Amino acid sequence: MSLLNLTIAQASAALAAKKFSAVELTAAHNAAIAALNPRLNAYITTTPELALAQAQAADARIAAGTATPLTGIPLAIKDLFCTAGVRTTAASKILEPFIPPYESTVTRQLLEAGTICLGKANLDEFAMGSSNITSGYGPVENPWKRNGSDAKLVPGGSSGGSAAAVAARLALGATGTDTGGSIRQPASFTGLAGIKPTYGRCSRYGIVAFASSLDQAGPMARTVEDCAILLGAMAGFDPHDSTSAERAVPDFTAATGRGVKGLRIGIPAEYRMDGMSGEISALWEKGVAWLREQGAEIVDISLPHTKYGLAVYYIVAPAEASSNLARYDGVRFGKRVDGEDLIDMYERTRAAGFGPEVKRRIMIGTYVLSHGYYDAYYLKAQKVRNLILRDFNNAFEKVDAILTPTAPSAAFGLGEKMDDPVTMYLNDVFTVPASLAGVPAMSIPAGLSAEGLPLGLQVIGKHFDEETVFAVSAALERAAGFTALPSVRAE
Repeated sequence: MSLLNLTIAQASAALAAKKFSAVELTAAHNAAIAALNPRLNAYITTTPELALAQAQAADARIAAGTATPLTGIPLAIKDLFCTAGVRTTAASKILEPFIPPYESTVTRQLLEAGTICLGKANLDEFAMGSSNITSGYGPVENPWKRNGSDAKLVPGGSSGGSAAAVAARLALGATGTDTGGSIRQPASFTGLAGIKPTYGRCSRYGIVAFASSLDQAGPMARTVEDCAILLGAMAGFDPHDSTSAERAVPDFTAATGRGVKGLRIGIPAEYRMDGMSGEISALWEKGVAWLREQGAEIVDISLPHTKYGLAVYYIVAPAEASSNLARYDGVRFGKRVDGEDLIDMYERTRAAGFGPEVKRRIMIGTYVLSHGYYDAYYLKAQKVRNLILRDFNNAFEKVDAILTPTAPSAAFGLGEKMDDPVTMYLNDVFTVPASLAGVPAMSIPAGLSAEGLPLGLQVIGKHFDEETVFAVSAALERAAGFTALPSVRAE
């Protein structure tokens, strides 16, 4: 088997058995990136020399018998995570020259586990988008193609570069961040597994902020087991992050073998939306049947405030973004465009540095926080957010996990929805409620559309019960037997 087609678990076992070295594995990925990244644009910054140096250190660690399951594993790091000495842009021109002097907690923990950084993966600017077309460094191309067509498709967003890199065999796994679906939706669009853990499970320290009450780091990989291995290293309490939960990190990998016998799986009526495609509905029904066949009990549930999820999200998230992005003013770090005075410099810097989608969300957020509108919009949205959380809490008194589709469609074409922001926002309709409630949720590839594109199912769990999410997801993965590969990939 090609070194590029291994899962993380397979690569880890082969490295331990000395079947190949971390340097060989990394060199193969560096060559694949050099050949294919100019087309896919999955990476903004590549770090081949750093990766090889880290691989040499990994080989020494394996030889010394001090390796972890992630030692020597090459990863793509979403360019929202600060990486000491490596440029971090958040896919925005305003941060183009920024080289952090410190490491984010999540990437530090991955480095301590022995992983290898292949480079910084592309994303929607400041993680604002669900298509990876808002990046200041150009769109990412999905390595999947429709049957009989060479039209370019979006990989989903905002973690589209991470998703494309793993799907195209340019990394064995990747970090992502999820604010309203930015791990789960691109995982669905590219045939990967990806989990948004419980809010607070992974530290946000050193992650460029979009919406602080929603942002959460998580892994993307080719299998549920690989995601479990990655999350085990990424998670944990961090005193640098006031929202980090002081909880022990369970053995997520062991949970993938539990099975679902005796579990109650909720099917929410409100996710059967008007206009939902027949193939998404059929896949959902297939998922229900797979779990029932494996011994789970299927329970109809209601999440009555689901219909308000998108409206709440697109008030709360832009409001927090307008506050977080106020720091980009040309004074302390990043791009500066000089002006006639301080205010003129602020305006010129932000006009040149921010793209249209970021400006749109800053304006929406500033508006809903402004005098006279704070009560009417922001405060009301927070009240409805509490109702959405209450819906989930009530449902989890009756069920152990919830099964829904991940996205309302398969990947769409580059440029197909770009001129209609509201249509773009609808991509998040199934993923946003779990983000607002802060509960863990995972997307698993479960089938192909009529056009030959991947479709995902979403498993939602109770707060800090990622183990059940992994158990249900692994059961679905086994039943689906998804083995399809994208047409554009490194061999």
